[in-house]
Amino acid sequence: MPFEPSIFAPDPAARRPIIAILEAALAAVDPRSAVLAVLRRHGDELTIQDQSYDLRRYRRVVVVGAGKAGAPMSQAVEEALGDRITAGLVVTKTDHSAPTRHIEMVEAGHPIPNQAGVEAGKRILEMAADATADDLVIALLSGGGSALLEAPAGDLTLDDFQGLTNALLACGATINEINCLRKHCSALKGGQLARAVAPATLVTLVLSDVVGSPLDVIASGPTVPDTSTWQEAWAIVEKYDLAEKLPARVVQRLRAGLAGEVADTPKPGDPVFVSAHTLVVADNRMAAEAACAQAQALGFSPLLLTTYVEGDAEEIAKVAVALAREVQATGRPVAAPACIILGGETTVTLSKDHGLGGRNQQLALAAALRIQGMHGVTIVSLATDGTDGPTDSAGALADGETVARGAALGLDAASHLRRHDAYPYLRAVNDLLVTGPTQTNVNDLIFVFVK
Repeated sequence: MPFEPSIFAPDPAARRPIIAILEAALAAVDPRSAVLAVLRRHGDELTIQDQSYDLRRYRRVVVVGAGKAGAPMSQAVEEALGDRITAGLVVTKTDHSAPTRHIEMVEAGHPIPNQAGVEAGKRILEMAADATADDLVIALLSGGGSALLEAPAGDLTLDDFQGLTNALLACGATINEINCLRKHCSALKGGQLARAVAPATLVTLVLSDVVGSPLDVIASGPTVPDTSTWQEAWAIVEKYDLAEKLPARVVQRLRAGLAGEVADTPKPGDPVFVSAHTLVVADNRMAAEAACAQAQALGFSPLLLTTYVEGDAEEIAKVAVALAREVQATGRPVAAPACIILGGETTVTLSKDHGLGGRNQQLALAAALRIQGMHGVTIVSLATDGTDGPTDSAGALADGETVARGAALGLDAASHLRRHDAYPYLRAVNDLLVTGPTQTNVNDLIFVFVK
């Protein structure tokens, strides 16, 4: 079982089926299985879903990519193509690597980019530039790719990118907003890897970590047309009042782009995408539907309400609790025993002197305060990558006794929530979900269980 056993300590009988449902969701978006489901080789014919590629016409097959799921995705491609792979370099998060034979794995920093990611980005750009019309390039992209793979544009430095990322994470910007600015400060993102690869044939396999799976946002869309603009990038700076908080060179570049002094990213219709094809192999909805199926098999009445959740974690916690109360009061939108599932990704705006936690832990602790004393209600918030914020937790669950268990230990749940310090509280009451790296990443899942 991937979940740390301590999660069962408060109520094993109630929590065992809940954990089985979470496990089913994670299994459904296993990166290796997802890639092998769409990629097949028969002799010299490579089939990727409904597209066929005659390997005899390609001088080289090159594999590049980035993301938390990079290692199992690379292993799947190696399993299918073997020594037909000429060269490969894929960047993944520290401690997320795995043995590969033909594709070099590089570990880099996340969520803050580091030098290893910048050096890997430069090498991948060089590999892309070497590609010709006789080459096939396969790009493997998954959640975390934006931070892990970087090649700063113009005179920008790693320090500039770190400052940009820190400022965006601290202000509560959405992943779409974060990636919009990243793309306009990068030599790789926003379709620019595709521009470097052209005229080679380019196939991108994507494990989506973005609500709705917009291809130009996932890993900042290095191989697809970019729909964002300099104007949108600057609007985000103004929205969060970042002009004085971002590194000076970043602001200078954004202002120059806004003035038309720097070329924008390649847009739809650009000829660099003529030989480029992209396929999403797994996403949040796939995980949520698998959870629904498992919940039904275990006797719950399941309902997948949405996979488009966005917004502040504490506000979404209020929605989750409201759903639980509605089920208990009226049997709507589904009768008990209920398992209501919401997918997406919340945000947290950190306090100045914040503690330790993540958005899923913050959501669970906020829910705990609202359901204290309620019987038969459990709220779960899970980061499918196994890493919620800068912690070793994948999220947390909360029930009607979470606050009382903390109080018995002398802990104040409201104080921990206010200080964005959910991790130590939830750890003390055995409500943390700990899996270790899951090697996948398809956003978050929120569950409302009502007996």
